[in-house]
Amino acid sequence: MKKRMLGFMAAGLLFISMNSAFADNQVVDNSDLPEMTLYKDPYCGCCTAHAAYLEEQGIKVKMVNHPNISQVKMDLGTYMGASCHTIIMGDYVIEGHVPIASIRKLWDEQPNITGIALPGMPLNSPGMGPERKGSLRVMQIENDNTIKTVFNIE
Repeated sequence: MKKRMLGFMAAGLLFISMNSAFADNQVVDNSDLPEMTLYKDPYCGCCTAHAAYLEEQGIKVKMVNHPNISQVKMDLGTYMGASCHTIIMGDYVIEGHVPIASIRKLWDEQPNITGIALPGMPLNSPGMGPERKGSLRVMQIENDNTIKTVFNIE
């Protein structure tokens, strides 16, 4: 009897934890976000994975293979927080594997900045591996192209 009761309790806890996991991954309506143009090296697979992640979030993404991605970063001012790809969304620049919550915050708040960046290629960021909430520091790119503050912690 005790074993059966423990089995039911374990099954209930598993069901609850699975449902809360699904709730965390629910897609929000992002149809108001403009199409993004993602500039990447032609041979980068993680850039393609990040584009797929954004499309799963309801965002249209146009990928552009660029032979000199470093020049794109210099031209757009994201070199201080460089990652493997650079995105243009409206008047903003997004550098790297930035999670949708930070992109959403950028668009909703419309701050007077150049954009946001997730420098490097963190293994726990969208397109690189399983995302761990609270472990990513998305930085703010100021209008003078310096990175001074944390925009969001994901």
